[in-house]
Amino acid sequence: MNAWVQRTGWCGLLLCLLATTPLFAADKYARQREEMVRRYVAAEGVRNARVLSAMRATRRHEFLPNDLHDRAYFDMALPIGHGQTISPPYIVAFMTEQLNPQPDDRVLEIGTGSGYQAAVLSPLVKDVYSIEIVEPLGLRAAETLKRLDYQNVHTKVGDGYLGWPEHAPFNKIIVTCSPENIPKPLEEQLAEGGMLIIPVGERFQQTLYRFTKVNGKLQREALQSTFFVPMTGESESQRQVLPDNSKPQLAHGGFEEVLDETTADPDGWYYVREGHAVAANNAPEGKRVMEFENKVMGRSAHALQSFGVDGQRVRQLKLGFHVDGQRIRPGRQKDQAARVILEFYGEDRGPVGNVAIGSYQGSFTWRHEEAIVDVPPGARLAVIGIGLFGATGTIRFDDITLESATSP
Repeated sequence: MNAWVQRTGWCGLLLCLLATTPLFAADKYARQREEMVRRYVAAEGVRNARVLSAMRATRRHEFLPNDLHDRAYFDMALPIGHGQTISPPYIVAFMTEQLNPQPDDRVLEIGTGSGYQAAVLSPLVKDVYSIEIVEPLGLRAAETLKRLDYQNVHTKVGDGYLGWPEHAPFNKIIVTCSPENIPKPLEEQLAEGGMLIIPVGERFQQTLYRFTKVNGKLQREALQSTFFVPMTGESESQRQVLPDNSKPQLAHGGFEEVLDETTADPDGWYYVREGHAVAANNAPEGKRVMEFENKVMGRSAHALQSFGVDGQRVRQLKLGFHVDGQRIRPGRQKDQAARVILEFYGEDRGPVGNVAIGSYQGSFTWRHEEAIVDVPPGARLAVIGIGLFGATGTIRFDDITLESATSP
């Protein structure tokens, strides 16, 4: 159960530039892994040499269905069945680095999914104990890990909310699905001085935290906004805030709130690249705007946000935003353009439709844009992306609004 919305690429929205890399069949996966790590892991700030080595060595395609092998080394989430996904490589590397894995660590992972995260951790720690609540996924992951000879990875099918008390305490715990609050059993099973990496929050508004256990209490550090599939089982039964997919909405469309003033990462928007929420005297709304700046053609600069939408109940969406640009030039590829993109996903997390708004170029002052977007009947989730997406220059957004335009 992993973060399924991609950071620099979606299946159709932000296809990674890896697709244009010439490869020879004999060693294409090794070359793709190297290129993936160089462009989308190391270049985005992951510095731990051991983590980078593990990412280069772990054969991500082995954890995917055969028909997805050609996308294995794109920096994107991919469906693995039963409504679950394998996380994008960057988020796997980032979470692993934040966990600070040590050779003597005993690590508990909640949400085995495909087994890929456990495989990345395997050479970095003493033992990995991984729990998956979806039985077919847990059994398949166990078979894959055994076939690939990950001898220090121990798996079981069960409710991750309860942890694995027989093997506690754990030096580190990593959770790849999102509860509304921290499960008490996981807090109890974390060793003194240990670290817990976990996305916490509402269905579509989550923050990835690092907790450190000091004198029996958890000290919290916010890492970034994020989006993971929900933790099910006991955790889901305790969830108090449930989204209404018949009333889709965005959060923090004015970019007034930030997670950390030093980084100026906007609250509620995740996988932000080459962008910050900055103060602007001429902001159309409030005091901040979201600004993206990119000088390297082909490098994506963007931010994402997910929201629920039921295509059976919502036929159209009305999207509004303000945009301002300076010296914007499109990239070499057709889809490398400054714009706003909406992608829709179905019950199984597969894409069911997308639309792009604008292909901004040159310099222009603030303008207000509106668009009516048809919602595919099979949609249950949507992702909005804003930014340059491979174009160069500077683009700013503010006052992004979304509402149902029509309903049955």
